[in-house]
Amino acid sequence: MRIARPILLVSTPIGVVFGLREAWRLAGPGMALLMAAMLSVVGALVWMTVRVIRRERDAAASPRGGSPPATTPAAGRRGERS
Repeated sequence: MRIARPILLVSTPIGVVFGLREAWRLAGPGMALLMAAMLSVVGALVWMTVRVIRRERDAAASPRGGSPPATTPAAGRRGERS
């Protein structure tokens, strides 16, 4: 993993750019924009997942007497477990 992680961090964005370029070349700008929108949605979902994991990890590490973080969603929202 010492070498693989930096290689992936460099090669993945390069591959995404080449993929968008090929989509533009083969299917036109509509396909490239559709792929860019899909990548944006997936990236946002990954970012939100990482944010929730970090928030829960920080809440578990804090002392029990402390108040919850300010970014905690309101209780009773759909999909939230108590």
